[in-house]
Amino acid sequence: MRIFKFGGASIKNAEGLKNLAEVLQKEGVEDTILVISAMGKMTNAFEKIIDSYLNNKLNLNSDIGFVRNFHVEIIADLFDKSNTIYSEFEILLGQLSGFLISNKNKDYNFIYDQIVGFGELLSTKIVSAYLNKVDIQNTWIDVRNYIKTDSNFREALLDWEQTEHNILKLEKGKLLITQGFLGSNHKNETTTLGREGSDFTAAIFGYCLNAESVTIWKDVAGVLNADPRFFNNIELLPNISYSEAIEMAFYGASVIHPKTLKPLENKKIPLYVRSFNNLNNKGTLVSESQITPLNIPCYVIKEKQILVSISTLDFSFMVENNLSHIFEVLHKFKLKVNLIQNSAISFSVCIEDKYETFKQFIEELESSYKMDFHKNVSLYTIRHATKKSVLDIEEKGTILLKQHTKETVQIVMN
Repeated sequence: MRIFKFGGASIKNAEGLKNLAEVLQKEGVEDTILVISAMGKMTNAFEKIIDSYLNNKLNLNSDIGFVRNFHVEIIADLFDKSNTIYSEFEILLGQLSGFLISNKNKDYNFIYDQIVGFGELLSTKIVSAYLNKVDIQNTWIDVRNYIKTDSNFREALLDWEQTEHNILKLEKGKLLITQGFLGSNHKNETTTLGREGSDFTAAIFGYCLNAESVTIWKDVAGVLNADPRFFNNIELLPNISYSEAIEMAFYGASVIHPKTLKPLENKKIPLYVRSFNNLNNKGTLVSESQITPLNIPCYVIKEKQILVSISTLDFSFMVENNLSHIFEVLHKFKLKVNLIQNSAISFSVCIEDKYETFKQFIEELESSYKMDFHKNVSLYTIRHATKKSVLDIEEKGTILLKQHTKETVQIVMN
């Protein structure tokens, strides 16, 4: 089996779906599973629906209308009115409306997962219908029947044993189309695997099926040494090891999801990152034996970070029980830690406020500690740094914190 994952950028419009069909015609479809994300920026659009549903019902109809119009425009470009995709589309939107009317649960994370997953359900229905129309026969499957998780909504943990048992029942030989990002719990309630979790979905299928390979199709040439949105003179990394890719993912490189790589490494399944715009480009191979050329600095930038400096009120040493308490509160409010630095009387941490809980974090600690913080800072990470690469970054702003280890330099800047 081969696993192909296509993200939202690859199917953001009708031309994207036509290009996807061309990719399959060139690459072949036998024994292949397509893992598909929501179209374009539809996850953001569904997040607006969630916000309106909870906080501003006056905007709810217009937000749903935006999602409807976006998909209808693509459908109208690809199908005539007699195609069954129109009725399947309306059934899914009817299910969304039914949830909005009947839901009694007030937990934000539960509501988020039940609503946002419609992005992937809609996209895969449309992709499946279009491929059948152009004689690329396929079978649509609901990933929630296969990937089983706990009930930690928005960051669900996988039940590997049950998931593998389910996936091994899949019929081989066909082209199968399913959703990324989604799973379900023991109550068959929709769960999600974390933002950008479609890559992880592809790895789950690859692991369970002992796949020949997993390919992530992107709008870039492969794994680059830096994000072209922020850096010039970018270089393609044609071959990298699993461990190097895991390091880059840990520090925030956006091409490969952090959870994607370990299942593939465990079974030595090669991962390809290729461009859906240039099928002649071989992209990047991530595998066991490949190594990154150490003379190429690799840059990762994480924006919208918060740098917090914490010290005791009586200027006593920051010792183990202080750090344990701070990390307990960080965990409580789901604040992602991207850098830590400790001195005798202070502890600095660069964090990501993904769930907008930073205010509660400060309120809980300010009675016990002196708290200083800088919001909206950028964290630069340089793997295989050279003197020039570090100087180039330092010229971009004011340095608030710098940390240098054997392989990696990290700089927090204002």
